[in-house]
Amino acid sequence: MSMHNEQMPRPTEAMRMAIALGPYSESFPWHLSHGTVTFEMRDGVSGALLAYWQKSNIVTRDAGILAARLFKDSQEPVSGRNNGLHMLAIGTGATGNILSPDAPQATQRKLNTEICRKAFSTTQYRNSSGIAVAIPTNIVDFTATFGESEAVGPLNEMGLISAYSSNPLSKNPINNGPDDYDATIDVSAKDLLANYLTFGVVTKPATAVVTITWRFTF
Repeated sequence: MSMHNEQMPRPTEAMRMAIALGPYSESFPWHLSHGTVTFEMRDGVSGALLAYWQKSNIVTRDAGILAARLFKDSQEPVSGRNNGLHMLAIGTGATGNILSPDAPQATQRKLNTEICRKAFSTTQYRNSSGIAVAIPTNIVDFTATFGESEAVGPLNEMGLISAYSSNPLSKNPINNGPDDYDATIDVSAKDLLANYLTFGVVTKPATAVVTITWRFTF
C-alpha cells in the first residue's frame, strides 16, 4: 500500500510530521481579509442625512495576535472550556492519486474518512525566529501525538478542528461541502474544521507513534 513501511520508526520512537502554514496559505487566506466601514450621521430631530461615506479598512498585524489567541483558547459556544482549536483529526479519505492526492479546498468542512482525533498535547507561542515564548504572538504550534494503537492505516488527510464535544469519540461533522458549500447551515453544535491538508499516503502500523506539529502563522 505504501513505499514508506520500511521506514517506520520502532515503537519507542516517534515519526514527526512538522507542518508550517504561513499567513498566505491557500486554505487559510488571511491576505484576503478586509473590511468596509460605513459612516452615517443624521440630524437628531429631522433625521436629515448630514454625512455618509464608505471606506475600506486595514486589517492590522495585531489582528493576527488576536486571531492566534482566540484559536488557542476561546469561550464560545460552550462556556467554561476552550472552544478554540483543540484537536487534530487524521484520516484516510483524501481523493485523487494515492501518492499525490487532490489539493485541499477552502470549502472542506470535515475529513472525508476520519479514523482518529486527539486533543493537542501542547500549544506553544513562537516568535518570528521560531523560538518558544511565553507571551502571545501571531505564531502558534499545535502538537498532537497518536500512540501505537491509534490512527493505524494508510493516512493521507488531516485537519485542525474546534470540536463541539471535548470527547474525541463524539463527532459532530458538518455534512456539507466542499463542492456545495452552504453558508446557511447552523454550525453552533458542529465541529469546525479550521484547516485541511492532504498528503501522499503514509501507512502507520500498530508499532509506531506519530507526533504531528502544525504551525499556524496568523
